[in-house]
Amino acid sequence: MTIDLLGPALEDRPKILVITGPTATGKTALGALLAKKLGGEVVSADSMQVYRHMDIGTAKPTKDEMLGVPHHMIDIVAPREDYSVAQYVADAVLCIEEILEQGKKPVLVGGTGLYIDSLLAGRSFSARGDAEFRRKLENEYDEIGGEAMLMRLAGFDPESASKLYVNDKKRIVRALEAYIVTGKTISQHDRETKELPPRYDATKIALTYSDRKELYARIDRRVDTMLLLGLEGEVRSLLDMDVLPESTAMQAIGYKEMVGVIRGESSMEAATEKIKMESRRYAKRQLTWLRRDSAIRWITWEHEPDIEGTAGRMCK
Repeated sequence: MTIDLLGPALEDRPKILVITGPTATGKTALGALLAKKLGGEVVSADSMQVYRHMDIGTAKPTKDEMLGVPHHMIDIVAPREDYSVAQYVADAVLCIEEILEQGKKPVLVGGTGLYIDSLLAGRSFSARGDAEFRRKLENEYDEIGGEAMLMRLAGFDPESASKLYVNDKKRIVRALEAYIVTGKTISQHDRETKELPPRYDATKIALTYSDRKELYARIDRRVDTMLLLGLEGEVRSLLDMDVLPESTAMQAIGYKEMVGVIRGESSMEAATEKIKMESRRYAKRQLTWLRRDSAIRWITWEHEPDIEGTAGRMCK
């Protein structure tokens, strides 16, 4: 396989290389090496690596693993803050534009499919609202209940309301917020953004293993390594910084389980098995998400990933 990142862009859209796949498949290593060979820079597409002080549990690349290649969209948000896909797209677009202006090649690397698809698709996310207003709606939901809020939504956006359940607080609030802030229903907004042309001419590469058992074994070993490196201590440090267990950052796999250990609600052994199980489930969901995209080119490892050989063949 060779990549066409160096050729002319499709319909004058900027070219971008995407390296994705489930956790523990070698995305970080291959992405950094390809960026180095192509004279590019890496833009992370990981919903949890954006948070500072969360290194071990999110498997952030070390300085050595970065191979001297600039990496963007890592360590940009305090762990007490919420960070949405809309914010990610806005920030990542700025990074990519700067890379392109320097005459370099953007290499998007990560496994958060929603972030990748939203960035590539050209969606505007105009209905971002603000945190204070969103909290007001959330408090209203808590006071009057999901059924009343859903009925309110059905009054102006029956299409969205028909797809939601009364206990889906997050999406009900988001749909109400979208209409009140923009005057457009979220259904209309979604239709309009889907009609937009793609933002980039993307070459998408996904990594996986031929044997699912091999993938799961590697995930289990990665969890063991994270614990040896001090995942529990990392979570304790976050709690000491007054990061709430209910915060978005603390919902990452590994962190919420360690909170249970620290609180005495779970044993380390039970938490370890839960982290492994949830990590395997997440990998399965990542594969399901990626296989919907017929434009993805797959690289399938048999056993040990051949990062050097693969990068060499791709850049011929």
